[in-house]
Amino acid sequence: MQLTQVLTGMCTLALSSVTAKGEPRISGVDGHFLRGKWYFGTAPDAAKARHLAARPAASAAHMRGEDLGVFTHGTVEILNPRNGDQATDWPDVLAYLKDFYGDDLFDWDNDVVYYRLHPHWMTVYAPDIAKLTVASQP
Repeated sequence: MQLTQVLTGMCTLALSSVTAKGEPRISGVDGHFLRGKWYFGTAPDAAKARHLAARPAASAAHMRGEDLGVFTHGTVEILNPRNGDQATDWPDVLAYLKDFYGDDLFDWDNDVVYYRLHPHWMTVYAPDIAKLTVASQP
């Protein structure tokens, strides 16, 4: 519960995917922590999109200095694939994203592919969670 109070809105993630040769690649993405999972997007023609399509294992880290670290390993699910077989909750996720970024930021059907990272391992480092929850209060 406390973590969901801290991880609101957009959280920058360092996301690691794997090349065909098994080499790790890391890049930044806008992450949204919803329902206990990370959601993020990228361009359909990005290297990370190709990596994740072929090898859906991924790791993500969100850090706020020395106050917070959220580390996740898991498998991604494409929420809005080009073949039209969208995740059943994609309309709700899309509504959230459009509310956050704006309805006309880009062509949501063609310019971006969104993923959900299903964690098989997740841990949090927060030496003073009260400091973070107070800081996130309006």
